[in-house]
Amino acid sequence: MASFAFLSHNAFLKAPAASAQTPFAVAGIAWDGAVTNRPGARFGPRAIREASHMLCDAQHPHFDVSPLDVLGDAGDLPLPNTSLAAMRSAMQPLVAPLLQAHHMCWLGGDHSVTLSLLRAYRQHLGRPLAVIHFDAHCDTWATHFDEPSGHGTWVHEAMQEGLVIDACFTQIGIRSSAGREKREYVSRRGGQIFTARDLRGLESPAQLSGVLSAVRERLAAHGHPPVYLSLDIDCLDPAFAPGTGTPEPGGLSTNQVLTLLEEWADLPFVGMDCVEVAPPYDHAELTSQAAAAFVWTYLCGRLWAAGARQAGG
Repeated sequence: MASFAFLSHNAFLKAPAASAQTPFAVAGIAWDGAVTNRPGARFGPRAIREASHMLCDAQHPHFDVSPLDVLGDAGDLPLPNTSLAAMRSAMQPLVAPLLQAHHMCWLGGDHSVTLSLLRAYRQHLGRPLAVIHFDAHCDTWATHFDEPSGHGTWVHEAMQEGLVIDACFTQIGIRSSAGREKREYVSRRGGQIFTARDLRGLESPAQLSGVLSAVRERLAAHGHPPVYLSLDIDCLDPAFAPGTGTPEPGGLSTNQVLTLLEEWADLPFVGMDCVEVAPPYDHAELTSQAAAAFVWTYLCGRLWAAGARQAGG
């Protein structure tokens, strides 16, 4: 099993090092070489880990479970930090053994890392994935400011490469400026988009029932494929997450994201990433606290779902 730089005092939830005894693990991808506005996401993994220490015994108030007994921290992937191509080349062989050993949560890093992760999951699972994508930006550009790839192209690339099931690709929180062709790319490929405007004023499970059921219906119609969660922290309004490289006003609240994560806990998730946390622009650790809560909620949801399935026989 892969082992990377690890500092026990700064592990996520102060968990031990990842081992064969920890079916769940987190790993950091401290890379921000593809940002287009403010750099700093390379410091995201460290800040998310530190923020997670405020979660005390990690007992979740909704799921009533803690991941501490089954969670390890695999440290940060040792990656070059000046070349996107070199980073992706180095990343692939590091990700594969972690996928074989653990259910992974990845701490970014900018959003360009998700393409490499989807490639690894596609190879590991032998099939394309459904994706739930929280973001302010559609990330469907065919080029990245005249470069062939970056943190705003990964959705386009993933669909072009057949890494994902287009009809089971859901975007949530989209609101940035972009041409109609880019904004509607996912829906034109058969996926679905819930913009931030669509979700204004909707926070409770009842109010978000349309979104919740729409995703379930898509998954059911396609045989309940494995689901990957990619959560760009800039899906949140800057009032909730100022610490990010490309903030966009008019975003989601932490309540909205938590409701969706909690209500979708029983979906067949195979992994997640939380990206674009940029601590240099944060205030009072608002952004890293939100990111830590989202990753923790995802992990607790996986445990709750496993317990519910076991109790149901």
